[in-house]
Amino acid sequence: MASPAVTRTVRPLEGLHLAASGPPGLLGPAVEHLELLGADTRTGPRTDARTDASMETRDSGAGPGTAASAGAGRRTAGSGDGRTARLTLSGAGFDPQEASVRWSARPSDGMGDEATVQAATGIMAVHGRRDGAPRGLAVDYATTATGVLAVSGLLAGLLAQARGGPAGRVSTSAERAGLLAVSQYLAAAGADEGEAVELAPGGPPFTSSDGVVFELETLEPGSWAAFWRALEAPFDAVRAGWRPFQFRYATACAPFPPALHTTARTHTWRRIEGAAAVSGAEVCRLRTLDERAAEQDGAPPWSLAPYGSGPRARTGPATAPSAARPLAGLTVLEAGRRIQAPLAAHLLGLLGADVVRIEPPGGDPLRGMPPACSGISARWLALNRGKQAAEVDIKSAAGRRRLREMAAGADVFLHNWAPGKAAALGLDSAHLAAVNPALVYAYTGGWADRVPDAPMGTDFMVQARTGVGEAARPRDEAPAPSLMTLLDVLGGLMGAEAVLAGLLLRERTGSGVRVDSSLLGAADALTAPALRRALRGQEPRRPAGFRRPLRTADGWIAPTDACAPAAAAYDLRALPTGAALAQLRDHGLSATAVTTDPADLHHDPRFPGSISRDAHGAPAVPDPWSFA
Repeated sequence: MASPAVTRTVRPLEGLHLAASGPPGLLGPAVEHLELLGADTRTGPRTDARTDASMETRDSGAGPGTAASAGAGRRTAGSGDGRTARLTLSGAGFDPQEASVRWSARPSDGMGDEATVQAATGIMAVHGRRDGAPRGLAVDYATTATGVLAVSGLLAGLLAQARGGPAGRVSTSAERAGLLAVSQYLAAAGADEGEAVELAPGGPPFTSSDGVVFELETLEPGSWAAFWRALEAPFDAVRAGWRPFQFRYATACAPFPPALHTTARTHTWRRIEGAAAVSGAEVCRLRTLDERAAEQDGAPPWSLAPYGSGPRARTGPATAPSAARPLAGLTVLEAGRRIQAPLAAHLLGLLGADVVRIEPPGGDPLRGMPPACSGISARWLALNRGKQAAEVDIKSAAGRRRLREMAAGADVFLHNWAPGKAAALGLDSAHLAAVNPALVYAYTGGWADRVPDAPMGTDFMVQARTGVGEAARPRDEAPAPSLMTLLDVLGGLMGAEAVLAGLLLRERTGSGVRVDSSLLGAADALTAPALRRALRGQEPRRPAGFRRPLRTADGWIAPTDACAPAAAAYDLRALPTGAALAQLRDHGLSATAVTTDPADLHHDPRFPGSISRDAHGAPAVPDPWSFA
């Protein structure tokens, strides 16, 4: 067991060296984040030149099977089997910490790149609900998430070492990242009851009479009604539209009446902005990738700021970390809502932390959100199973005192309250540092104060403002934010990654750390290749038809990105899916069947034993990491 050096660094991986090899598509996101966290990825002097071969390969859409170094000048190991990326961090008194990343655990299951992982895990099905048929995301969503998970696994392993545990190996895969991304939709599909609203095509964005495409957001039915009344929409359409609009975060579609789209198209953008101003709703014009590239400030997706030092708070008997539970013995207080912060805390719990969820008196109302398993929301269970719960009224002085007392004995306090709320309640990092100078205070927000005049920091508004709505669709599809909660999920993954970085920094410096992550950071990480293309003056969007599945007699298939142009030449509509796949294989082309209903994942032979059920009977996806 190593004795890691104690430093005064503000980057948790400073002094560690990274060796990396494998498919560039898998390496790129992980290596970029490890560099930002301070890992040395070059054998010679550091340079500002960005000659990263993996980035260029990702940007050009090259196939995933290429074994290459992580970038020019980077230390590389053997290329292995061409399907596995390997990352090793060493130095600064740590024993080597290793991670392996694969597309999937089984070479024969047809998952060999981003497109086939999206197809098999149900991402295409969920993203395509708005359109009525499976659609591939034109961004590399699964591999971006996989890179974040790989970094999180490495950070967790180093943290275990720093706390006296053994060095170990961690592995993850794009397959598991994809299943995690659809875990809420899978849970709902396997619930005891049906959805509260219809699953059917439809949803935002809207278009004004002068051609402005925009996203609408409000969390209040009164504001929704006032907005549409100001635009003179039919009363029945306004009333019928609220419920599918409200549930679109859960269902990835919003089949509200066409009259609402018709109403929007009869008014100018200026009139629509006025209706939003008087109603309390918010609207956001869909920005382009070129616009986002021009304003991007280049900031990392999270920030880490040490703020003090003091004795580490401990409660109860110490629990030593292990290779399988690297966060054992640590306590996380989570005051989260919706997806972003609860998912981040859920991942920390999977790594062994004791997670205590702070809920309002009477409990989290989202526990009752349909559909349910054993009386509890299946979606809520997907994010919160295994957590303890403490009901605390933070609106009262007594409740706030209680929360500060709990924070005095915790390692992490994590929340995603509205901007300014923590400070107004006396529960910001400065307030809690006064009772626990060694606390890692983590905020997962929307904009990180980096965008002027930013709208409400929710998933779809951030997608609209940052160009994700354009990047997610190829050139022959109109830009539209995905109604799959892309940024909430990726933001949750990056929130956990940031907390792990903060915990490791605390171990190396003795200081408490303020950690900030955001949906904006998730959006920029997801669109990074497209933004680089825009900055080079190239077309930032993927070509027409990119990742569009092919119809068969009884379903859909998705070829790998590299095989897609050749596969599109075959008419497979008269063939059953199995025969269509066989025909493509006979011609040397790789493809896999598209999962069209998340419920089918339970019995999919590509995921044998992967989908289990929790104590309430809700479907549960496998942990994203394996430790040895």
